[in-house]
Amino acid sequence: MQILLLGPTAVGKTALSIELAQVLDTEIISTDSRQCYKYMNIGTATPTEKEQSGIPHYNLSIIDPATKDSVVNFYERAMEWKIEIESRGKSVLYVGGSTLHVQSVIQPLDDVPEANQENIRKLEQQIEDRGIETLYQKLQEVDPDYAQKMDGMNTQRIVRALDVWMQTGRPFSSFHSDDDTISVPEDMVVFGLHRDRQKLYDRINRRVDQMFEEGFLDEVRTILDMGYTLEDPGLNTVGYKEAIAYLNDETSREQMIKDMKTQTRRYAKRQLSWFRRWDFIHWINLDETSQSEARNFIQSQLAANANKD
Repeated sequence: MQILLLGPTAVGKTALSIELAQVLDTEIISTDSRQCYKYMNIGTATPTEKEQSGIPHYNLSIIDPATKDSVVNFYERAMEWKIEIESRGKSVLYVGGSTLHVQSVIQPLDDVPEANQENIRKLEQQIEDRGIETLYQKLQEVDPDYAQKMDGMNTQRIVRALDVWMQTGRPFSSFHSDDDTISVPEDMVVFGLHRDRQKLYDRINRRVDQMFEEGFLDEVRTILDMGYTLEDPGLNTVGYKEAIAYLNDETSREQMIKDMKTQTRRYAKRQLSWFRRWDFIHWINLDETSQSEARNFIQSQLAANANKD
């Protein structure tokens, strides 16, 4: 059986997933698009070794920040891990909230063409000459759906989406079966965590404050001292962009923190809008349900699903 636990950032997926993995004897594959990068633990809320509690986790801290990753690459890794986990007689617990990564394990992506290096070179030259804003405007014209759902002006994703459009004439989003008719595999049960909006936003704000208490700026300085820059795919994301701007004296500390909170709240809103299209999700409101009650509910749903087979 496959179990998928999804939800917006800061909703409380990590703690519940560890407890579930312990009682269900599962192993965890992260469907987060940033936790896969090395050195970026605080800014991506990667579970610490202590938090992992001895549960095998996959897709955490395995890719160099300078390396471009993709949903296709993630899906291929995840399927290899799935086979390995199931070969030991265990079930897979997918945990995360990156929308396309989550969707890929429910319904495999259509065949997306490989990157065309000539297109990539031309697009990167345009960025150097005219800035990323020009390409983002182009993406909004040719693929407004993907542009709207993107995590800010993500250079890597903009270039990839435009490359696919240049090769095929099709919007990149059209390769993701992005409609409301997606169906869940028979052996998979999907659970979604949510909270009242203001309470979720309060948790996001507290998480950002906690990141700084845990040494987020030191983490970013260390990464920059290693030679990585904002041009590297891993760092071009919410949190790191704002921190780098602050360290480059381009913004104040107060504005950096404010921008991080605002962008993270907006991201959470987009995540929920995406997930709420799917009617197969068993939703759990963690403001009204304790963690143990949520675990018991999930166990009962899994048992009911097993009895149908």
